[in-house]
Amino acid sequence: MVFVIKRVYEPAEPGDGFRVLVDRLWPRGVSKERAELDLWDKEVAPSPELRTEWHHAADWLGDFDHFAGRYRAELDESPAAEALLALGGEHERVTLLYGARDEHTNHAAVLLAWLGEHGAEVEGR
Repeated sequence: MVFVIKRVYEPAEPGDGFRVLVDRLWPRGVSKERAELDLWDKEVAPSPELRTEWHHAADWLGDFDHFAGRYRAELDESPAAEALLALGGEHERVTLLYGARDEHTNHAAVLLAWLGEHGAEVEGR
């Protein structure tokens, strides 16, 4: 099993394997047909409260390390994260799709690192 991340706005490719959207909100401008999803896993995304704070709180806006730490704590307690980790055992390749513009400081990068720390093979970041 290998986990990778990719922007949902990039075209689907045969090598993507099992495609999972890991955003809580549907990405703007992407049809369900174009996304070519196998699963939309809203529950593994940051909580609505954390997402709102990350995007709107002036006191730590832009502090990615703070966001990442809080998101990791959520993942540690999340049955959805454990289920995603187990899903990797069912597929040769799992592509985690996200809608964020920044390809380096986003929740999917944190999720990918978390999966790697919990025994999954990951490619990228």
